[in-house]
Amino acid sequence: MVELTPIEINGHTFLSVSVALPKTNLLVVTSDKGYIMCGALDVGLLNEKLKDRKVIAGRAVGVKTIDQLLEAPLESVTLEAETLGIHKGMIGKDALLKMI
Repeated sequence: MVELTPIEINGHTFLSVSVALPKTNLLVVTSDKGYIMCGALDVGLLNEKLKDRKVIAGRAVGVKTIDQLLEAPLESVTLEAETLGIHKGMIGKDALLKMI
């Protein structure tokens, strides 16, 4: 099942995407500029092979719900996210607010 839900953080609207997969969930919350995602996100790939795309993204691991993703500290972030002040350890929803 795929679920798309708008969510509001401090008066700003983001889109959450949950995909129920066998034995796991794919979780993403996105803005117009970037996104945070569960452990399925390959930050190394974005930083190395796709660097020219300047993807703004952060990854949280061990999360099973969108709420957990919003509250979890980011395990890694892209180089482009760092230029916006997003850093490893930052809470997901705080990173999203830097992506508006």
